[in-house]
Amino acid sequence: MKHFLLLILVTISSLSFSQEEDQNDFFLADTYFRQGEFEKATQIFKKLYDKSPFNTAYLSKLITCYQESNNFKSAQDLLQKRIQQDASEAFLYVFLGYNYDRQQQVELANYNYKKAINSLDKNPEYSNIIGNLFKFYNLLDNAILVFEKAMQQNPNANYNFQIAQIYGEKGDYQKMFESYLELVDKNENYLSLVQRYASQYITDDSENETNILFKKTLLKKSVGNAKNEWNILLSWLFAQQKEYGKALIQEKALYARSAFDLAEIFSLGKLAFNNKDFESALLCFDFINQKTSFINEKIDANLYLAKIGVATKDPATEKLFESLFTEFGITEFTIKLQVEYADFLTFTKNDPDKARAVLEKALTFSRSKFDEARIKLKLGDVLVFSGNFNKALIYFSQIQTQLADDELAQEARYKVAQTSYFKGDFTWAKAQLKVLKGSTTQLIANDAVDLFLKITDNEPVDSIPSGLKQLARAELLAYQNKDLEALAELETLFTSKEILVNGLVPGEVIYDDVLFFQAKLFIKQKRYTDAIFSLEKIIAADNKGMLTDDVYFMMAELYANDIIDIEKAKEYYQKIIFEQPSSIYLVDARNKFRKLRGDKV
Repeated sequence: MKHFLLLILVTISSLSFSQEEDQNDFFLADTYFRQGEFEKATQIFKKLYDKSPFNTAYLSKLITCYQESNNFKSAQDLLQKRIQQDASEAFLYVFLGYNYDRQQQVELANYNYKKAINSLDKNPEYSNIIGNLFKFYNLLDNAILVFEKAMQQNPNANYNFQIAQIYGEKGDYQKMFESYLELVDKNENYLSLVQRYASQYITDDSENETNILFKKTLLKKSVGNAKNEWNILLSWLFAQQKEYGKALIQEKALYARSAFDLAEIFSLGKLAFNNKDFESALLCFDFINQKTSFINEKIDANLYLAKIGVATKDPATEKLFESLFTEFGITEFTIKLQVEYADFLTFTKNDPDKARAVLEKALTFSRSKFDEARIKLKLGDVLVFSGNFNKALIYFSQIQTQLADDELAQEARYKVAQTSYFKGDFTWAKAQLKVLKGSTTQLIANDAVDLFLKITDNEPVDSIPSGLKQLARAELLAYQNKDLEALAELETLFTSKEILVNGLVPGEVIYDDVLFFQAKLFIKQKRYTDAIFSLEKIIAADNKGMLTDDVYFMMAELYANDIIDIEKAKEYYQKIIFEQPSSIYLVDARNKFRKLRGDKV
């Protein structure tokens, strides 16, 4: 028995050693292969293939090495020998056909390709490998033929995903979308996969050619073939195009068929709100408020209705808050509502003392460290508004300690940086922002990068004033709703002898930042002509600067919505379309230009 066990151990050890040796040889051969040293690679792959002739990876690499070395005869002899041994391995005809293709012997190549395809009548099990080999060699039409034939032979087979990808590679987007939808039609579990792959071709521009094609294909598919999946995909498409009202119509249709889940409408409402489509967001949350019988859903929907009221400066917002507290109470279940109310009291009503009292009371209701963090985060904001920076920083720091890497902790770190910036402590602000530049929350990361660049581009050098402290002070005053004082602070930057010799001048990075912020304050004061004047100064100083597309879009919006000069608005929308093709405003500018021109958008 001992000798028998020893024999087994020796055998296993030998096999393990052999496998490890083969792996090392393959790695070395593959290295030569990638470096283009095909003759060296050939020797090793030949050795590996001789040991394991049924390993298709070795076979494929060996044949490619022969072909790249122009040794087509060796590849042909090897393949023909394999076919003679077992003609059922029909995928070998693809290798052989491509070997003739490489020698420009088209008729022989096509003859072997046809043999490979026809072989599927007897050996359908090779469909996948033959189809993928054709795809690998970029013989895309043949690959489609193989996959379509496989589905004809076996109704349970589903190669629509592979076919769709091939049509995408060919640039035949209509057939690609048709194949993707056929995939969903056969199995709705593929819905999210199709969304993921279709999103590579869909943009946020409803006039984009592939968007229109996807919509038409989807509508055509849905005629006489009603399915929830078509509504879901239409809703998804409209959401991609930021047409949230149209997406809501599809979601309502879905809800009418199975009235049990409002989660998708809630997500759509949040998306519309975050993209400042308050009209569509209002419709979403109104619908939820009317349909739901769950208190938590009602509270969450009404929270967003209150947020919309704040964002749109609806005079009835304060009464809405009061009615909500009457209906739902001031309890642990309405903490988010209480936090939003405190924000409203501070930044809209200029009543930070009342806001602070609301939040301190809310702290007594908190039942989790996350609720506590949300309350402290807003308390910090209120304290900054009141000029109590040190206590605000204590609250922000507590959140960072208590929640470590949570999103709320990242937000707290950003507020530490922002508060330090307001105080003029640029070194500490930068230290916090460096950490946040890699934040998992994109919005926080973007804000962190923007503030970091503003500080590094403009901070004083060798104790020479640069104007950054005055700009930070002006931004703090604006944060505190002291807009007139903020404008006065900015004005000193253009006259102060401490800042350079004659104040800020064109060419300084901070010059654009100051003017852009000044324009925002003028807009808030409804001094639209003054805002245009500030923006024109930025363009005159540098019409290719970092803020150029922001300036053009702001001017276009002012002319379109406030000054009401349609021709001027069209002029600046066009500047974005033709001069700023990579701008984040491009799609909006194009759509708004078309609307002003009278097109149907």
